[in-house]
Amino acid sequence: MSRSPLTRRSALAGAGAVLATPMLALAETPVPAVRSTDQVRRNLSSFRTQRWQDHFESLGRATILADMESRAVHYWSADGADYRLYPSSIPLTEELTRRGYTEVVRKRVGPDWTPTPSMRERDPSLPAYMPPGPDNPLGTHAMYLTWPAYLIHGTHDTRKIGRRSSSGCIGLFNEHIEELFGLTPVGAQVRLL
Repeated sequence: MSRSPLTRRSALAGAGAVLATPMLALAETPVPAVRSTDQVRRNLSSFRTQRWQDHFESLGRATILADMESRAVHYWSADGADYRLYPSSIPLTEELTRRGYTEVVRKRVGPDWTPTPSMRERDPSLPAYMPPGPDNPLGTHAMYLTWPAYLIHGTHDTRKIGRRSSSGCIGLFNEHIEELFGLTPVGAQVRLL
């Protein structure tokens, strides 16, 4: 019986195979159903998937969960068959953050924007009013909640997504809010966690 000598080449090949094994196992691990653009896939590691059952008694008309810790918005359809995950911006500070249960009471394509008095106090350079358009901080679509001045909306400033950057609202990429807007009926339940 002859033994093959241990060469540097065979040792390196064996070490490479051992190091690659965990990556091969990860490649075979199913990824949760995430429907959106590549921006989400690149940041997927920072998101935690959520179960609607941990936050709501039922799915109702549709369900949205805004997770401040992972800076993500979760959506479930009324039958639970459609689950989507979107990266989001969150409020600048805890004082600006509202948490709890609410619902979508109104939706608007091309929203206009009137900064609150506290926003203008923090930043006097803000205009008193801004009509719909490419510079509007609410982006292309907005969903208004039962809490006055709290919205889920788009943004043209994509640097804000994934950061503490809002005055209380939840911001999404414009293409994501357009998709979520189309899926979400008025009356959908929302939780900001």
